[in-house]
Amino acid sequence: MTDATALPGQPRGGVLSGPATARAVNVLAPNPSAMTLDGTNSWILSEPDSDLAVVVDPGPLDDGHLRHVIGTAEQAGKRVALTLLTHGHPDHAEGAARFAELTGTKVRALDPALRLGDEGLAAGDVVTVGGLELRVVPAPGHTADSLCFHLPADRAVLTGDTVLGRGTTVVAHPDGRLGDYLDTLRRLRSLTVDDGVHTVLPGHGPVLDDAQGAVEYYLAHRAHRLAQVETAVEDGHLTPPEVVAHVYADVDRSLWPAAELSVRAQLEYLKEHGLI
Repeated sequence: MTDATALPGQPRGGVLSGPATARAVNVLAPNPSAMTLDGTNSWILSEPDSDLAVVVDPGPLDDGHLRHVIGTAEQAGKRVALTLLTHGHPDHAEGAARFAELTGTKVRALDPALRLGDEGLAAGDVVTVGGLELRVVPAPGHTADSLCFHLPADRAVLTGDTVLGRGTTVVAHPDGRLGDYLDTLRRLRSLTVDDGVHTVLPGHGPVLDDAQGAVEYYLAHRAHRLAQVETAVEDGHLTPPEVVAHVYADVDRSLWPAAELSVRAQLEYLKEHGLI
């Protein structure tokens, strides 16, 4: 068995659902798959002495799960007062409208199409509810509308699909762009260095207790993959499917369609920088 402390980011073992920090509780959605890992993490955030809570990513349109999120908050003496989205992929956001109906909350997101209410979210915004403070961190790359949320009181960051608790994420070309993603990873690294962030609360997978280690691993992984793709093209593998078959030969074939999205993003990046 591999020691979790030796893995990138030091993932926590054990049950995924439940308290993760003093202010964050996870409710795992019942939608496991190769792409969603154990399922989507729906985060309930609240100051310990407050009766108001924020939910980040209510998850898929599954009434049982949405009611479970609400019930978990209520059991802790909390009322859901606001819903936030890290991005618009269905496993994170499809249930948001129904969740808002059940809770009477507004939904705030970067993409206007996902919002319910007048307020969106933008870089530099600070969301406050019941004394809880969340700082909005722009995180394009996985998707154009991706955001992270910095929870300074817990020295934590909610990363959606930008950094996962296990494995690496997809740059979802054409909406996602590799250059943007690399900039986002550097921005997150600055949070770990300059703002003392040490915990990653991801959209999928376990909590990571070494945020800087996780981000450094992601940056190194992207550099390695980019070099592999560049070499593959030089060796005559010119189409995205050919590059995937060559570079991702050791990856489960069920993940090749997702890998092809990242390859397309990498090929675009290499062309933009005159490397192929």
